[in-house]
Amino acid sequence: MTAEYKVHGDVAVVTMNNPPVNGLGYATRTAITDGLNKANADPAVKAIVITGAGKAFSGGADIKEFGSPKATAEPNLLSVILACENSAKPIVAAIHSVAMGGGLELSLGCHYRIAAPGANIALPEVKLGLIPGAGGTMRLPRVLGVEPALNMIVSGEPVKSEMLAQLPGQKLFDKMASSPEALLEEAIAFARSVADTRPLPLVRNLPSKHPMGDAYFQFARNMVKGMAKNFPAPAKCVDAVEASTKKKFDEGMAYEREIFTALMFTPESRALRHLFMAERAASKIADVPDDTKQREIKKVAVIGAGTMGGGISMNFLNAGIPVTILEMKQEAIDRGLATIRKNYEGQVKKGKLKQDKYEQRMALLKPTLSYEEIGDADLVIEAVFEEMGVKETVFKKLDEVMKKGAILASNTSTLDLDKIASFTKRPEDVVGLHFFSPANVMKLLEVVRGKKTGKDVLATVMALAKKIKKTAVVSGVTDGFIGNRMIEQYSRQAGFLLDEGATPQQVDRAIERFGFAMGPFRMGDLAGNDIGWAIRKRRAAERPDMKYSRTADKLCELGRFGQKTGAGWYDYQAGKRDAIPSKLVEDMVAEHRKSLGIEPRRISDEEIVQRLVFALVNEGARILEEGIAARASDIDMVYITGYGFPIHRGGPMLYADQVGLFNVVQAMKRFQANPRDDAKFWEPAPLLMKLASEGKTFS
Repeated sequence: MTAEYKVHGDVAVVTMNNPPVNGLGYATRTAITDGLNKANADPAVKAIVITGAGKAFSGGADIKEFGSPKATAEPNLLSVILACENSAKPIVAAIHSVAMGGGLELSLGCHYRIAAPGANIALPEVKLGLIPGAGGTMRLPRVLGVEPALNMIVSGEPVKSEMLAQLPGQKLFDKMASSPEALLEEAIAFARSVADTRPLPLVRNLPSKHPMGDAYFQFARNMVKGMAKNFPAPAKCVDAVEASTKKKFDEGMAYEREIFTALMFTPESRALRHLFMAERAASKIADVPDDTKQREIKKVAVIGAGTMGGGISMNFLNAGIPVTILEMKQEAIDRGLATIRKNYEGQVKKGKLKQDKYEQRMALLKPTLSYEEIGDADLVIEAVFEEMGVKETVFKKLDEVMKKGAILASNTSTLDLDKIASFTKRPEDVVGLHFFSPANVMKLLEVVRGKKTGKDVLATVMALAKKIKKTAVVSGVTDGFIGNRMIEQYSRQAGFLLDEGATPQQVDRAIERFGFAMGPFRMGDLAGNDIGWAIRKRRAAERPDMKYSRTADKLCELGRFGQKTGAGWYDYQAGKRDAIPSKLVEDMVAEHRKSLGIEPRRISDEEIVQRLVFALVNEGARILEEGIAARASDIDMVYITGYGFPIHRGGPMLYADQVGLFNVVQAMKRFQANPRDDAKFWEPAPLLMKLASEGKTFS
């Protein structure tokens, strides 16, 4: 049952019941209109209340129906709202907890609204690259005033009901309930009090005006342009709200619908909707049911107080979980604690963190030099040097000291997790938790599933990731997991482009114009070029057939490791992060080209972008095929949340779908013919070939 119908004396109550947030799916919409028809046909009923069961009034569209015929089947949401407006008996919306998107629009179609304090009110469609599509841009300005309504619509952020109730002249809420618990009772009483009111008030009949119309909307457009350069929806929100002040209501509704439909087909909206669904899909593991019993995590231990260990610890402290941090030497502990303090103090200074909260968090942190003091932790994460011998020592020790049932996690970014697990007598308790630097800021957490990792361990760490506000993506065991295995191919291409005639700044500029937060050479300087150097040295022994440009090694031989040494692919001034093109690097690259007998050629920005991005796509397709990633959208989540891939393009795999896999394959064939590139790598992955030949997509 997706909506319940009950009569309380002379008031009918229609309660939406479609957990978790009473999404307005086809069955719910039908049940609402059935309830309205029943109430209007019953002479004993004088008024109607619409509310939601459980934790929401309504969160809007039912995401389970996105893209399916049911999403638009009649009665669609516009028809349900029309049925509310046309009801012969007054309808009161009783709003609590959450009224967002279509849920808020539904309430605006009712004759009256009563809200419980603490309810989150929002029109978040802009976050999916859309504008409200069921009258939100027409009705909200009429009940809240143009400026507060436009601010809500353009930001998509929720506002508390009691804040909105305080706005001067607001007509969104006719009444505030005394408490969430009293809402229904007070809504029924309110419905009785307006039962005989005629004519019934309609939001559509209210005026929508701004005293400085044209000037205000011009100002709003300029503001939006600066904030949302890659997204068309925010500017369209301004157009639609302006139409509410200039067009008749029904004309405005038609205009809103026209904009909504056009945005639905933009690549930007497709990207945002894809990522919205991808984030939800990433938390599901096919063979780990939702009801898998989890282990309790009340105490965490972190081994290593360096940049990574300190950042990892902060995530748990922020969530109120006590952390014991272990180091071998007192000065390392002191250094690590000082960095954590400095990070928190920076937040306090900027007003992002209250002093008492900072003190509470630091009180949860305990430093130690002894393994014996971490034995009772429920989860231990090692963040030590990325070398198998070091990991072996640590995991053998953990196997000795950790209590039975503790989860043993490695923050390795490339090493074989199964080998690490084999250093213990409890491989089922071992999992990879690969945080990204800076670990207290970056959203991505790669959860690496070993051959023997227990299902309860996976269920526990996925839930814990949510608690510490991370986007967790599961990866199988492979060198570099999902993100670093793909980025290696991207970096190799960047090196070949230098060999062939490009400069570091040209490559960076081209990919940054495409939308990346940072190009490969600026990224190398930030992360430390010595990290890639260590990986290439390991590769030389393991895979001598792997071809690289020698420029990155030559750079490291000069001691130019990046920002930390004041020089990398670029020069840096003390205390500044500005990347200044380096004459020394330019000469080194030119000299290297000459030694290989390469005549530099002019390389277009388009070729740079295609080679870098399609290198990610080809490796991503192989990762999918090998079952390292469960779905293409998981790869996109990794790249959006961990590697600065442009959000408006939806991740490398969705971008390939939008370009067309046939076109991607054709480009790869062209790159294969380039004698300076790696022809073997550009052989399109079998999965990519198969999908392209069948006219299918990754997503």
